Amino acid sequence: MIPDFLVTHSGGFHADELLSSVILTRLFPQARIVRSRAPEWITPGEDRIIYDVGGSYDPAAGIFDHHQRGAPLRDDGQPYSSFGLIWKHYGRDYLTASDLPEVHVEAVYASFDAGFVVPVDLTDNGALSPSGPLAGLTLPALLETLKPVFDEASPEADDRAFHAALAVARSFVEARIAQSAAKLRAEAIVHQAIEAAGRGRVLELPRGMPFRPAIVKAGADQLLFVVHPREKDWCVTGIRRAEEGFELRADLPAAWAGLTNGALEAVCGIEGASFCHNGRFIAAARTREAALAMAELAVKEALSIGAQPNGGS
Repeated sequence: MIPDFLVTHSGGFHADELLSSVILTRLFPQARIVRSRAPEWITPGEDRIIYDVGGSYDPAAGIFDHHQRGAPLRDDGQPYSSFGLIWKHYGRDYLTASDLPEVHVEAVYASFDAGFVVPVDLTDNGALSPSGPLAGLTLPALLETLKPVFDEASPEADDRAFHAALAVARSFVEARIAQSAAKLRAEAIVHQAIEAAGRGRVLELPRGMPFRPAIVKAGADQLLFVVHPREKDWCVTGIRRAEEGFELRADLPAAWAGLTNGALEAVCGIEGASFCHNGRFIAAARTREAALAMAELAVKEALSIGAQPNGGS
């Protein structure tokens, strides 16, 4: 079915129908968004997809609501919002239409569902209530701040605000998916570099990119530092032990902390050493040779004091 209309409810908007609209308008750019609760619009028909309104979930009829009694649940019992339902049925098509390589579609689909769609679903259904000082900075909360203020008198205010918020929501969806796709491309490059490194402790990459997931996936427990070029110099960086937190498999030498240029060269004895962060998780050098020498020296010191890489567990 190629719809002429994408129908969702009128009035105040929430993240779930905004994000659903992002997916559907990408797939059906010719369709017009209609925001209404009128029976003639929220009744299924061959010319429309209805979502977040209508009191029914019937994919064959093109209606995707989640407010009714007996609304659909995920296999693990968690509730869907309209966004989850639209992503379930149209997400793979959206990724394909976004020119994602077919080999990556399933992985990005699952990653986006787990990390982006599910939190929106749970928040919309009241199954997740963010708290604390960052609660108002979640994506659903931020999108809702784009609603008109209470005394905005224009009858078109809600629709204008909806379409303005839709552009913002689209940016977040596209950026998140682009990041997920990039991580998969990076994984292939990092895997090749791991094979080239063998049992060495230093991984050299052709550019800066996400590297920890591929290192963990490959079981490259021996690696302690990563070296790669930047725009005008080279970087030496540590590898975090876990996805959360900042503890590294090995720190850069304590004697380097906070030093730059000549002072750092004098301490480490490597010409071209240019910077070491006071936190000892990243350093820089003017040349590849200097960066690799710094990394090898850092490995030697780390092993001498008993650094034990753990593969990120």
